[in-house]
Amino acid sequence: MLIGWLVFGPFLWALLCVLAGNRNEDARDRVAAVAVISELALSVCLLFHSSAWNLSGILAGGLTFGNDGFRSVYSILTSFLWAACTLFSREYFAHEPEHLNRFWFFMLVTLGAVQGVMLSQDFMTAFIFFEILSFTSFTWVIHEETEEAIHAGVTYLFIAVIGGLSLFLGLAFLQHETGTLVFESLREAASGAGNPALVLAAGFCILAGFGAKAGMFPLHVWLPKAHPAAPSPASALLSGILTKVGVYGILMLALSAMAGNRIFGLVLLFLGVITMFLGALMGLLSVHLKHTLACSSMSQIGFILTGLGTMMLLEAAGHEEAAGMALCGAMLHMVNHSLLKLTLFLCAGVVVMNLHTAELNDIRGWGRNKPAFMLAFGLGGLGISGVPLFNGYLSKTLLHEGIVEAGLEIAGSGRMFSVIEWIFLISGGMTFAYMLKLFFCLFVEQGPKITKDSAAAESTKAMRPLTAAVVAGPSLFMIILGQPFLSTRLVSYMSGNEHILSFRAFTPENLKGSLISLGIGAALYLLVVRGLMTREGKLRKLWPAWLDLEESVYRPALTKVLPEIFGRLAAVFAENRLLVPLAKGVLLAGAVLGRLMDIGTDGLILLLRSTLFRERKVQGAGEQRAGLMRRILVEMEDAGEPLAANFTTALFLTCVGILIILGAILLGGRR
Repeated sequence: MLIGWLVFGPFLWALLCVLAGNRNEDARDRVAAVAVISELALSVCLLFHSSAWNLSGILAGGLTFGNDGFRSVYSILTSFLWAACTLFSREYFAHEPEHLNRFWFFMLVTLGAVQGVMLSQDFMTAFIFFEILSFTSFTWVIHEETEEAIHAGVTYLFIAVIGGLSLFLGLAFLQHETGTLVFESLREAASGAGNPALVLAAGFCILAGFGAKAGMFPLHVWLPKAHPAAPSPASALLSGILTKVGVYGILMLALSAMAGNRIFGLVLLFLGVITMFLGALMGLLSVHLKHTLACSSMSQIGFILTGLGTMMLLEAAGHEEAAGMALCGAMLHMVNHSLLKLTLFLCAGVVVMNLHTAELNDIRGWGRNKPAFMLAFGLGGLGISGVPLFNGYLSKTLLHEGIVEAGLEIAGSGRMFSVIEWIFLISGGMTFAYMLKLFFCLFVEQGPKITKDSAAAESTKAMRPLTAAVVAGPSLFMIILGQPFLSTRLVSYMSGNEHILSFRAFTPENLKGSLISLGIGAALYLLVVRGLMTREGKLRKLWPAWLDLEESVYRPALTKVLPEIFGRLAAVFAENRLLVPLAKGVLLAGAVLGRLMDIGTDGLILLLRSTLFRERKVQGAGEQRAGLMRRILVEMEDAGEPLAANFTTALFLTCVGILIILGAILLGGRR
C-alpha cells in the first residue's frame, strides 16, 4: 500500500489544501508543506520496500505499479523537488496571493500524477497519469493570466493534446500486435510479433507522444514559451521533473518494445542530436534569463536522448557493455539535470521575486553583493557545463564515452559518430558559453541604477533564511554527485549495471574531451556574446526567425496550407448537390454538440469557482447562455472559415480521426 499512498495521497492532500485555504491562507500553506514533506518521507521508505502494488477493477487489467532502483530514486527526486519548490513558493507568492488555491490544488494533483507515471509498470497506467499531469500542469503555465502566459498555455495544451492522441494511437497499435503493454513482457512479445512494421509504427507514435512532453525536436515549441511564462517554482518543476516524465516513457520504450531495433535507435539518435544542438544554440542567442534556462532544458534533454539512441544502436550491434555505459550516462544525466534546473530556476525566481523582470539587460549586476546567491547559481552553472569535479561532468563523460565506443564498435558508423561527437562537444561548449553569459551578467557586469520599485534589491539579503536554504541547499548536490565514488554507485543502483563501478572518470582522454568542450565555450562567449551580441554594454537579440518553428513552420502551415486544402474540399462539396446538405447537417450536429459541451464546461467552472475555489463570480455568465440557437446559426454561417483558426475544432477533428483509426483496428482484429 506504500506506493498507493505515494500516488493517490497527493490527490487527497490537494482537496484538503483548498478547503483549508478557503478559511485561512496560512493553514493552506501549512497543509501543502506537510503534504510534500510526507510524500518525501514515503519516497524514502520506498527504498526499503520492493513489492508491486496492484489496483484491479480499473480499466482492462487494472492499474499496476512497481518499484525498482530507477523508480525509487526518481520517486525520491520528485518528492524532493516538490518539497523545495513548495517551500520556495511561500515567499515567491507572498505579494501575489491571487489564484493560490488553484495553484496549490493543481500542484499537488500533478505531484500524484507524476508519481503515478514514474511508478507505473505498464504503458496504460503511465498513459492515464501522463494525461492527468498534462492538463493539471497547464494551469501552471497560465497562472499569471497575461497575454504571454495565455499564448504559451495554448501552445503547451495543443502540443500536449496532440502528443496524448499520438501516444494513445501507438499504444493501441502495440496492444493489438503484441497483446500486452506491461514493460517486462513487451520485449519478448515485440520480438515475436507477426508484423514488425506495425510495432515500429507504434514505437514512433509513442515516441511522438512522450517526446512532446520531453521537449524533443520538432515538438519542443511549447518549452521556450511555457517556462518563462510560468511562475519560477512551476518552471523548476516543468524543467526538472515534467520533461523527465516524457524521457521516462521513451526510456521504457527503448528498453522494452523497441529494444534492439536499429531503425528506431537511429531516429531517436538523430532527433536527440538535433534537440541537443538546437536548444544550446537558442540558449546562446537568448537575452532573457528564464528563456535561456528553458532552451538549456531542451538541449540537456537532447543529451539524454542522444545517449538513449546510442545505447539502442550498441545493443542492436551486440555490444552490451558499451550500451550499458550509454544507458548509465543517460540515467545519471536525468538525475543531474533535475537537480541542476531546480537550483537554476529557483535562482531565477529570486531575481524575478525582487526585480519583477528577467530581461538580462535589466538585471545586470544585481547579484554582485549577494555571495550566497552567487554561490548557488555558480555551482549550478559549473555542474550543467560539465566542469570536472561537478555533477554534470561524470554523466556527460559517460555519454561521450558511449558515442566514442559506438564509433569504434559499430561497423560502418565511424564517420557518423565522429560527426555526432563533435556536435556533442560543440553543444557542451555552447552550454558553457550561455552559462558564462548569465553569470557575468548577474554577478560581474556593472548594472543599471536600481529603480525605486526595486530599491530593496540593493541589500545583500535577497531572500528570507528559509528560502535561502531551499535555493542554496540543493546546489551542494553539484559537488556531492561530482564525486565518481558516489555517482557510479547511484547509477549502478538505478540501472542494475555493476560494471559501471569500475569506470574511471578522470583519465587523460576523458579530461581532454571536457577541456575541448570548455575551450569551445570560452571562445563562443568571447566571439558571439561579447563580440556580436554586446553593444554599448547591453545585449541585443541575434535571433534568426527560423529558430522559432511555431512562427516559421507551424503557423504558416495552419493559416495558409490547411485553409487551401479545406477550400478545395469545399469546392468539391459545392459541385455535388448530395454532399452539401449532408455537410451542413454534420456541421449543425457538431455545432449543437460542441455548444452543449461548452455550456457544461462553463457550468462546471462556475460551480467550482463558487464552491471549492470561492473566486469572484464571472460577469455575464447568464448572457452567455442566452440566444443559444441564434449563436449556433451564426456559427453555421462561419463554418467555412479556416478550421485552423478554431483550436477546439482542430482537436475535435483529430479525436474523430483517432476514433476512426481505432475502429478500423478493432474491426481488423475481429476478422
